[in-house]
Order: sequence, then C-alpha cells, then structure tokens
Amino acid sequence: MSVPSSVFTILLITADADVQAQFKHAFKDAAITIVRDTASVPKDLSKHPFDAVVVESRSGREEVGAVSRYIDPAHTLVIIGSRAVLRRSARMMQLMSHQSGNGFAGKGRDLSLEGYLESKMGDFVKGMRNGSARNLHPMLISAVERPLIASALRETQGNQIQAAELLGLNRNTLRKKITELHIPVKRTRMSMRSSRSV
Repeated sequence: MSVPSSVFTILLITADADVQAQFKHAFKDAAITIVRDTASVPKDLSKHPFDAVVVESRSGREEVGAVSRYIDPAHTLVIIGSRAVLRRSARMMQLMSHQSGNGFAGKGRDLSLEGYLESKMGDFVKGMRNGSARNLHPMLISAVERPLIASALRETQGNQIQAAELLGLNRNTLRKKITELHIPVKRTRMSMRSSRSV
C-alpha cells in the first residue's frame, strides 16, 4: 500500500537502516526526508513544516528541542522513541493514513474510535463474506463486548459495581455477561479496601 506524495511529508531521524527501509517501504510515494541524527538535519528544512516527525531517541529530552523548529503543533504528528517504537510507528502511521483515506494532512480524516472500528470491521466482514460466514452480528458484538468489559474491570480493579456504572449497565446484567463470556474477575486489595470503606 502506498500513499500519494501530495498527502503528507515525513521527517525521519534515525541511523537504523532497518527502520529507514521500513518507512520507505510503507510510504513509497510519500515525501520522506531521512537523516541519521538531529545534528545532520539541513538548516533549510526549518522552513518546511512536516506533517509527521519521527525521531529515534533513548532519552527523548534533547531531541524534542532539536526538532521543535520542524513542528507545527496543530498539524504535526511527533513520535520520539526507541528503534522498537519507530518500527511499530511505521505500521501505525500506515494504518492511520489508510483509514483516513487522505493522510495526516487531509481535512476529512476520521481518527475516531468509530472510524477505526469501521475500517477494521470492514476488512473482517469482507473476509467473512468470502468464507460464507453467517450470524456476524452476535459474533462481532461478543468479540467487542468481552474486551470492553474486561477493560472496565481492570480500570476499576475488579470492582463490579464501579465497572457496571462505567459501562452503563445494571450490576446484575454485568455479572451475567461476565459469566456468559467467561471473563476472569480479580479484585485487588486496593479496590476491596475502598469498597469496604464506602
């Protein structure tokens, strides 16, 4: 998948040849400027605002100051991290630009949870249709419901009353869903103490 060159520009600052190759492959037609470190960024680039600035860093502090002249806070995606972070960010940025249909600079981008789910479910539904699957609605609802409830329980340290309130469910309904979906429930000592003091 390639991104049209008019869509967005990326400044990639890393000495890692694998990361450079990954970005070049992911964004074949995008305008990517690659430099080895912040000291070797050409001075004339400061007049060119980038849509995304991706920087390899161990500490992150000195790199923020060094790249600040290339950043328009209202329009620039900034990723500063280790080589492992940069490898993951190439794929993430590729998915975001594919989902929005017109890249980071596009006005019509939809980076909402609903837009993300629509893009992911579209691929899933297409794949399931090709496999002649049926009853997708209950299958997808269950697939979304289980991690949602598990996340709410983690957030509330296993407190089912608080999780039910967070989810907008009746406590008994939540308990029924926990049983039906086989969600393990662990209460932490902190949440047990706070529920006793209430």
